[in-house]
Amino acid sequence: MMNAMSDARFWDRTSRRYARSAIADRAGYERTLERAAALLGADHRVLELGCGTGTTALRLAGGVQSYLATDISPGMIGIAEERRAEAGAAPALSFRAATAEEIAAEAGRFDVVLGFNYLHLVRDLPGTLRSVQALLAEDGIFISKTPCLGDMNPLLRWVLLPAMRALGLAPHVTSFRLEELEAQMEAARLEIRAVEWHATKGGDDRPFIVARRVSR
Repeated sequence: MMNAMSDARFWDRTSRRYARSAIADRAGYERTLERAAALLGADHRVLELGCGTGTTALRLAGGVQSYLATDISPGMIGIAEERRAEAGAAPALSFRAATAEEIAAEAGRFDVVLGFNYLHLVRDLPGTLRSVQALLAEDGIFISKTPCLGDMNPLLRWVLLPAMRALGLAPHVTSFRLEELEAQMEAARLEIRAVEWHATKGGDDRPFIVARRVSR
């Protein structure tokens, strides 16, 4: 609980700065939105985990039955609510401060669960993926895109990120390689159907993954 609370405090502190930051690869982001939207249907119940300040939710919620966007940080959710009010956005959209584990403990299932720039920030990757599997309806899909830090420059993993965390300038992050992430998904009964690369600038260590819930 203390870890979750400290994570939430970090994102609360940085929420306004995060909201002002520019998307580094706009074309890559648009490609991700296009692919995600193509997988959403008008009758789908959608859950987004780690929605931040709601940028993606505001773009995707218009074409589905319901869209619940969640984040661990009440500060992030507060900004997302402000943006929704300004945009007069989709009545299907709602925001809530919550974790995957909290939502999974409640009744109700989702046709699609989204997690963009999310999985590398959770402290218990296997547990979170099990929660995602529990959140999905039969044959539901999980769509994720997250940095695989284990495939990135070791200097970033072992020097820069620890130094930034020590100064309170970076959140907790979990390092894994793509092959490790794929194995964890399969272990959680999430069958990988597609792995794509959407970056248009430099290398791409943020795989876009589509996985389907399997019962056994």
